[in-house]
Amino acid sequence: MTDVLFVAASQPQFGVLADAVKKFRAQGARVHLACLFDARACLEDLDKLELDGFQQLPYGIGHLSIGTRRKLKRVPHGRRLWVQIRRNAWLRRHGLAAKHLVALDANAVYTVWRLSQYNADAGASFGIAPALRAMEGEASTPQPVTRRRNVIIPPRTLIAADVRRQAKALPHTVMRTATARPVMRSAVGARLWRSALGAPGVPAGFRAALSRQVAEGMRWAGRPGGATLALTTAARRIENREIRTALLDEAVRTELNKGIAPRALDSTVQELLTQADGLYKAGDPAAAASALDRALVLGFHRVVHIDQLSSPLAADPTAFSAPVHASAVMKKIGEPRGRKTPAATPPSDRPLRLLVTTSANDNFLKLVLSHYEDHPGVEVRYLDLAATPAMKRISWAGRRMIENRLGGDALYAEQVEQLMRPHLDWADTVFLDWCVAPAVMLTTIDPGDTRIVVRLHSYEAFTRWPHLVDFSRIDDLVYVADHVQDLTTSLVPQLRGEAAPRTHMLHNAMDLSGFNRAKPADARFNLGLIGISQVAKDPLWAVDVLERVRKQDERYRLLLVGGDMDRKTSRATKDYLADFERVLAPLEESGAVVRLGPTDDVPGKLTEIGTILSSSVREGCHVGLMEGAASAAVPVVRDWPFYAGREHSARTLYPENWVVASPEEAARRILETTATEESWRNAGKLASEHALSVWDWPVVSRTFDELFLGERSAR
Repeated sequence: MTDVLFVAASQPQFGVLADAVKKFRAQGARVHLACLFDARACLEDLDKLELDGFQQLPYGIGHLSIGTRRKLKRVPHGRRLWVQIRRNAWLRRHGLAAKHLVALDANAVYTVWRLSQYNADAGASFGIAPALRAMEGEASTPQPVTRRRNVIIPPRTLIAADVRRQAKALPHTVMRTATARPVMRSAVGARLWRSALGAPGVPAGFRAALSRQVAEGMRWAGRPGGATLALTTAARRIENREIRTALLDEAVRTELNKGIAPRALDSTVQELLTQADGLYKAGDPAAAASALDRALVLGFHRVVHIDQLSSPLAADPTAFSAPVHASAVMKKIGEPRGRKTPAATPPSDRPLRLLVTTSANDNFLKLVLSHYEDHPGVEVRYLDLAATPAMKRISWAGRRMIENRLGGDALYAEQVEQLMRPHLDWADTVFLDWCVAPAVMLTTIDPGDTRIVVRLHSYEAFTRWPHLVDFSRIDDLVYVADHVQDLTTSLVPQLRGEAAPRTHMLHNAMDLSGFNRAKPADARFNLGLIGISQVAKDPLWAVDVLERVRKQDERYRLLLVGGDMDRKTSRATKDYLADFERVLAPLEESGAVVRLGPTDDVPGKLTEIGTILSSSVREGCHVGLMEGAASAAVPVVRDWPFYAGREHSARTLYPENWVVASPEEAARRILETTATEESWRNAGKLASEHALSVWDWPVVSRTFDELFLGERSAR
């Protein structure tokens, strides 16, 4: 059954309408009437039409706001009617369900046109005769199962003129026109609206509001790129920096929400930095902090740097961070404040008081804590900054930290003093793991004579936090690898200045002694990947390697150990995971790939793995790879693209023959080292010996003792 919706702005000729209803019924249609006129005076005539339904729509403008009523007095009658009725539930329901929309008079044309923008499959006609002809034509012409009605779009000149004309008369009416999904889906329509957004003579506020409506329509139509372009097009024509920056910010967020590295990211960050500089100069540290915080959040967003297989930050770190640190607000942030007194010498007459702290993530601290809990020369305490709401709030309050550094929010420093001073007064040395927000918080206040040691892994270098830390209040900065130190130093100017802390390279604490267990002979054909929970692990590279070796010998399999990526992390992660699952499905079905899932017994799982892979695009030090090597699996390490070709990289962290430049080279190394059981076991034995002699805790613990205890560690 076909639904037809008549729309009448004025009382129709009921005799003509009755005849029309019969003709539509003969075509198998149900007929409804939307009455934009006062239907109370002609209810009898309406009943005689035997319609399938009719509805009195809001008559008059008393239900609208005073402001809208005032504006309505200056617009054409047809548009005024649309504003009166557009939110009516009955009209929306029947307008979306109708196959044909029919305007019975001139003042109903605008309403029918607007309804047709929301109902992409409906025909729209002015008058009964054209509507009947359209129905008869459809009945005689077979229609495809799915079709798309051509959308009649006003000429570009009319849209631009309409925008200018209505800018002061009725913004909301014009803006709603821009949200029609069919227009947004149409490339021509989208171009026309972008042209309208760039039309001269439009007030900034209205242009911004219209661009947001167009962007919303683009998003509804599944065109995030069009939404971004609408916002940036309008922004380019707006002189007001605050409005322009807000539009660019929204444009960037639109793409970030879709997992896309924004095209206008650099210009948007620069606008925010300029805005922050102006606000700071004007004496408004709170507003300046807000703008700077936004600039840093966008500039170091995880979608751009962490959830992708490449990053502009890693490609040229100095050039990437230079514009950020050239701003006045960042220069102020980067001013070293130092400490009033140097860190005290470790005590010789009592144990060293060591405060080990982090925020929720203690993955790399367990061995350190147990070691010093049993150490006669150390009294250790552990502080999790995420354990209490008050401490967690203050240690991650990025905007407040910035405002305080710019001379505002003195209360923030007082709160840090109140919460941290008892711990600082007790400790001789603080060891803070992860150089993220708590490191910024801790350096907000003078540490007194307490020594501050911070460890930076790899992840932090891709975030905004190191750029906000006052390193002049940190005594020692510990890196887990030389290539991470190179990257971070290139990014953060303060680490290249006179106030930079002492630096150390210490391997992560790992107990590898229990990993070297006997492997069965058939483990020779099992490739293993430990940890696939991040895009940076790039497990698709490992699948590529697997497929290459299986072309030579189908006995090879890939075993995946660890939990899957969390699709809720970001849209970029969700998209990568979707591709990974699609590629993996047939390989799992054939048995070429086996998911072992999360486990508490990594040494046990490694007995099944003969070759351990590192497929990552970036790593600090790949713990799973090191554990695999300790188990006597043959290591095959991708030359991590973020660091490949630099002075320090995977090739300087691991033995040169472990590292490969491509999947082809990886497959060749696997086939050569596992060609016989003897060659495989010999290669595994050498790998295990290297791992245990360099990365096992009995070796690494001595470097920690030297860091914390110095000369006392040798006693």
